[in-house]
Amino acid sequence: MVLFIALALLVILAIILIVANIKIVPQSKACVIERLGAYKCTWQTGLHVKVPFIERVAKTVSLKEKVADFPPQPVITKDNVTMQIDTVVFYQITDPKLYTYGVERPVAAIENLTATTLRNIIGEMELDHTLTSRDVINAKIRGILDEATDPWGIKVNRVELKNIFPPKEIQDAMEKQMKAERERREAILRAEGEKASKILVAEGQKESQILAAEGEKQAAILHAEAIKEAKIREAEGEAEAIIAVQKATGQGIKFLNEAEPTKEVLTIKSLEAFSAAADGKATKIIIPSDIQGVAALATSAAELLKND
Repeated sequence: MVLFIALALLVILAIILIVANIKIVPQSKACVIERLGAYKCTWQTGLHVKVPFIERVAKTVSLKEKVADFPPQPVITKDNVTMQIDTVVFYQITDPKLYTYGVERPVAAIENLTATTLRNIIGEMELDHTLTSRDVINAKIRGILDEATDPWGIKVNRVELKNIFPPKEIQDAMEKQMKAERERREAILRAEGEKASKILVAEGQKESQILAAEGEKQAAILHAEAIKEAKIREAEGEAEAIIAVQKATGQGIKFLNEAEPTKEVLTIKSLEAFSAAADGKATKIIIPSDIQGVAALATSAAELLKND
């Protein structure tokens, strides 16, 4: 009975010991394992069991990207201007073994390395160049940090200059310069607006004058065409009247010919025609040769004298 209890206790202790040494590594994590104080292996995501009393988890490392926001550091430019610059470093652990054994306090090491690198880069640049070359400075710092942190199992993904604080007097001068620049741009925009407005007004006046001239031109053309049309209609009317008279005369002659008039009728018609020709203000009269008789000639002369 005592032996049975002892065996049961041993089994229970073995189970507890095995369960206590089972380790589940979650996603984006890694565990550095030591055996008897020496590095043995690195556990990745999954289920693992370590040997009790011999192996231990030396360090659990996060493989996610991390952000280190460092306080402002004093730097001096090439033209001897002291200013404060704070930086933000984005880094990621790529080798848990090197990160565990490579350097003591890796974040502090990155901070000191960043400050030193920043001072070296800014010391080769003048103030104006520093304020307008953030991308260049970021790229240079990232390249130097990435190379220096490789032995520590760290990869620097990017570096950003968060703020640049020049001296107070330089800030005041910069603000005045920016104010003057804004006023200059405002004056330029106002002048351009006035110029554009004048151009639009001039173009409107020009367009109005063109339209007025076009209207006068069209009116003149229409008036000339109306006069032309009236003259054409008048000429056509006169031509039609002449044609009608000629037709009537021709019809009268035709009817006269068809009637076969006698010599006496023709003589009377001749006298009527002569009387009609003399009934006016004519100063010269041609007497027909076929008028017979002195009485007829005297009558004609009497009628002419009366008319005069």
